[in-house]
Formats: sequence, C-alpha cells, structure tokens
Amino acid sequence: MEDLEEDLTCSVCYSLFCDPRVLPCSHTFCKACLDRVLLSSVNYSVWRPRPLKCPNCRSLVELAPPGVEALPVNVSLRAIVEKYQKERPPAPSCCPEHPRQPLNVYCVLDRQPVCGLCLTVGRHQGHAIDDLHAAFLRERQTLGQLLAALSDTHWGDVCELGQQLDQGKAQCEGLLRADRLAVEQYFQELELTLRRKKEACLVALEAASADVDRAYNPLIEEHCDLLTLGASVQEEDRPLEFLEQVHLLRERVERLTALPLPPAAAPSVAPRAGDFLRERWALVGLGALGEAPVPWVGCGPQGEGPEAGPAATTGGTGGTEGTGGTGGSQGTGGTEGLDQGGPVSLRIRLCLVGVLVLVVFR
Repeated sequence: MEDLEEDLTCSVCYSLFCDPRVLPCSHTFCKACLDRVLLSSVNYSVWRPRPLKCPNCRSLVELAPPGVEALPVNVSLRAIVEKYQKERPPAPSCCPEHPRQPLNVYCVLDRQPVCGLCLTVGRHQGHAIDDLHAAFLRERQTLGQLLAALSDTHWGDVCELGQQLDQGKAQCEGLLRADRLAVEQYFQELELTLRRKKEACLVALEAASADVDRAYNPLIEEHCDLLTLGASVQEEDRPLEFLEQVHLLRERVERLTALPLPPAAAPSVAPRAGDFLRERWALVGLGALGEAPVPWVGCGPQGEGPEAGPAATTGGTGGTEGTGGTGGSQGTGGTEGLDQGGPVSLRIRLCLVGVLVLVVFR
C-alpha cells in the first residue's frame, strides 16, 4: 500500500495527485503545481505565456492559449487516486500545535493525546505518558463509573433541564424573529410617512411656483410687448403707421400711469421651506411624524407673506397634505398681491412706464 501511495504522489507537492495533467514527455503533475511552475517562469505574461519546462526532465512544452488548462487529463491516474483514497485507512490525527506530527502518545497528567514534539520540546515535556491503546482501555472503564455516578433521578433532572434550555432557546429565537419583523414594519411605515411628507412639501412648492408664473408671466409678456411697440415706433418712418402706433402707445402709457405710485416693497417667498422644516419638525417626535405640518409657501410683498402655521395641513395622506395648503381660498390667499392690479403688479407696471418713456421719447 505504501509503494502504491508513492506512485500516486506528485513529485512537486509530494501529495496525492489532484487533477493530474500529463505532459507530452509523459510525466504527470497536479494542475495547480503546473500553474505555479508556469507563474514562476521568468518574464511570464498572461498575454504571451512562456514555454513550460517539465519539472522532471526539463523539456520544453509549448502551451496553447488556455495555458495549463489545455493539457490533457490523466484520466486513468485520476481514477486510481480516487479509488485509493476510498480504500486506504484514515490518516492519524495530527497535533494542532505541530502540524504533520501524529498524536501517538497519551499524556497522563493532562489526560489528552500528544505528539513526540510535545513531549520533547513542547508544554508536555517531562509529563508521565502512556500508550494510546492502554489509556483507551483504562478510560473506557472510567466512563462506566462516571455514568454510574449519575442516578436515574439525577439523570432525569439533567434531561429535563436540557429540554427546558432547548425550549428557552427556541422561545428567545421566536421573540427575536418577531422583533425583526416589527423593526422592518416600523421602518417601512416610517419611510412611507417620510415619502408622503416629502411629496406634500414638493406639491406645495410646485403650487407656489405656479402662482408665481400666473402673477409674473403676464407682466413679463406685457413688458416685452411694450418694449417691442416702443422700438417699432422709433424705427417707423411712414407717417400714417407712426401716428397709429404712437396713439396706441400713448393709450397704454396713460392707462399704466392712471393709478398712484404705491410704496416700494421687495417681493418675498414665505415661509422658506428649509427653515420651516428645521424649526417646526425639530419639535415633532417620530411617533407623531404623520401629524407634522407641511409648509404652505406663498409669494407676496415683503412683510405681507402668508403665515405658514394656520394654513399648514396635517392630513394623513400625501395628496391632501400637498393640496390642503395651496388649494381653495387659502391656496390663493398668498398670491393675491400678485394678481389683477395688486401692489407688486402696479409697481412693475409703473416701472415699465419709466422704461417706455426713456425708450420712446429720449
């Protein structure tokens, strides 16, 4: 059996063949061993592999692009190795402190198997020893005495305690599983609430942006129209067309200057959503996150902006939260100053008059 194992041993790793590959020179080696030999070659490159030298006869082997993987498998040798591994007796256990040293001696003092190095240079040096088989027979008798020391009643208590421990462990594991599910559900609900609140805030900002467009876009268009009209009047050389356009321009200027000039006030956006969330939401607990207020953002002259508190809604869904602050009569209250001749509209119109006077009559 030992001679057979020697024939089945790789000459590179000195272990039984693993995935044996045969070279053109008929020598066989483990695939992993050939890979290491190839990688250790001078100037080796994955793009231009060097020829492989046989570890035994040093003959050169030209490898195909796949490398060692392209070498044929020694199928017969692999089958013999597999059969040998199934039939050979199990190898003796090795010492955990001295690898490859078999545990062949029993330390009487520490009551455990040791190797020869443990007795000569290890921590079992100088301890009394015994043969493994003799120690086995002696401890086998001791086992009977140990079991006899446990009476039937005490053994039953031990078994019952073991069952109680198993039940306690199973109960704790069940509670932990329930807690995991509760944590997942809690944070899913929290994420859903936060997502709805975020959508509600964005809807409120979109509504405020639409109010700004409705208030300013007509004025901007009127501004562009007046500038275009003034420029066309300046460039008009035909008397009839010039008189018609000047008359039209005069009517629009008179209509713009008919109202008195209001006090100047810079337009503002209030409340600022970021400041609102940082100030108001800092006072909201996680349990009441669903009732956290959503800012109703309005646009108007500075000092005349809408109050966010009364108009903020605390509905349970993102849809009602997003529309409660900006819909209906409350939704337009913050932008009334920007529509239909309000202070901002009038101020812009009067500014346009000054621009037109400079453009037309300069």
